[in-house]
Amino acid sequence: MFELKTIALFVLTAIAEIVGCYLPYLWLKQDKSILLLLPAACSLALFAWLLTLHPAASGRVYAAYGGVYIFVAIVWLWAVDGVKPTVWDMVGASVALTGMAIIMFAPKGT
Repeated sequence: MFELKTIALFVLTAIAEIVGCYLPYLWLKQDKSILLLLPAACSLALFAWLLTLHPAASGRVYAAYGGVYIFVAIVWLWAVDGVKPTVWDMVGASVALTGMAIIMFAPKGT
């Protein structure tokens, strides 16, 4: 159960971070409304708060989170930007997820 909760929390955290960065991108690069900065700021605040919900030491959480972020960003590339990931994108995301699993779920020594 710990593993599923951790992964779900990482995915939510990644989505909050990506949305928080994507909305200003829309404003700056695609001439969308400046009002997008308000939900972007809320999304980034949510991202920071979600990171605090993990029971592990923050450095370990931040390191492992990066692997999930990479995977979610590749999914975002496909789902939102309409760019199909390459085989190498998927290999890289798989390596990142493997690293996350090792960091978060391997037995911890002293």
